[in-house]
Amino acid sequence: MGAQRILVLGGGFAGLWSALAAARQLDHLGLGPDAVEVLLVNRDAFHAIRVRNYEPDLAPLRVPLETVLAPAGVRWLVAEVGGIDPMARTVTVHTAAGAQVLAYDRLVFALGSELRRPQLPGLAAHGFDVDTYGGASRLAGHLEALAEHTDGAGRFTAVVVGAGLTGIEAACELPARLQAARERAGLAGPGRVVLVDHNRHVGSDMGDGARPVIEEALAALGVECRLGVRVACLDDRQIRFDSGEAIPAHTVVWCAGMRASPLAAGCGVPTDGLGRLPVDADLRVEGLSGVFAAGDSARLGLEDGHTTVMSCQHGRPMGRFAGHNAVCDLLGLPLLPLRIDWYTTILDLGPWGALYTEGWERRVVATGESAKRTKRLINGQRIYPPLNGDRAAILAAAAPVIQRPPPVQPEGSQP
Repeated sequence: MGAQRILVLGGGFAGLWSALAAARQLDHLGLGPDAVEVLLVNRDAFHAIRVRNYEPDLAPLRVPLETVLAPAGVRWLVAEVGGIDPMARTVTVHTAAGAQVLAYDRLVFALGSELRRPQLPGLAAHGFDVDTYGGASRLAGHLEALAEHTDGAGRFTAVVVGAGLTGIEAACELPARLQAARERAGLAGPGRVVLVDHNRHVGSDMGDGARPVIEEALAALGVECRLGVRVACLDDRQIRFDSGEAIPAHTVVWCAGMRASPLAAGCGVPTDGLGRLPVDADLRVEGLSGVFAAGDSARLGLEDGHTTVMSCQHGRPMGRFAGHNAVCDLLGLPLLPLRIDWYTTILDLGPWGALYTEGWERRVVATGESAKRTKRLINGQRIYPPLNGDRAAILAAAAPVIQRPPPVQPEGSQP
């Protein structure tokens, strides 16, 4: 009889940590890959630090899977997931060499989320995004090339659609990026950035205490807002709203909403309004045997009445517990329930600083440079796996525990 297999779909925050947590628990039990294999499937050979795609420097945002998985004894396969058959316990994947059918004994579904792209005239052909590394790279190349354009109004105007957290972070970085493009063209002065949303407030979920901070930062950075309007159409030279207003713009960045991987809907159980699979406290998909889910494609109810959100803040612990529990479930050992008792939002506001809130009511605890230092700590250190190849350190980082909230960085400190 061959080795049993724990199959992890996705190499993002939830998937990577699921695979490493499974490897950690197997190591703790003294079981090698000859007894239980951990195999991770990802569309490319990198763990993407997706939450930083709005930043201008993309160089640190892809971690080679080999750097982290190989020391931990986890196998990986570069492939697109095509379909899942929970009854047969198989997954069909498509590699460069063709289709393969992978059998599993336990499955962790961690295929994440994707940007909602409505059937809007011109969006597919002319819209940019920061949803993926590829999308962020395409935007960066486009902004770099603006200096060489010679035509018309809107050349150095960017419109960001969606005034949620991602849209705000993207909008706050764009004034400096457009100014750099103008300087490359030998022009002085700033570009123009417009943030658009159908809601009448920016950061509509951020609450009355946090919203004035966001508005102050946007105003200080020169970001205009068009609120309470919807996009009617766009092309490579302008965007038009349902109000009738048209803004000449060579750059439109779409940040309007997320949904779980469409493959979640093919698992045979009802999904929620965001397309997420329902999981219990042990991260088992409700109604499916041998299947766990974590991250943006999973919906876990929290004890305070809220549910997990699509963020690495929740994806990383969900992954650690899902991987650990997949091993325990396979071997008939007790499972560990995941209980998350805190929630923070640390919003990057570009050169202005950042905003740090605690609780679901978004109570403001730090703003400006103090909050920015905490954001740098998160983006540059906290969300990364160990990169030094140290097996012990990698496995230790995958322990199924809940990290405490990141500290507010005092004045004068360095992250």
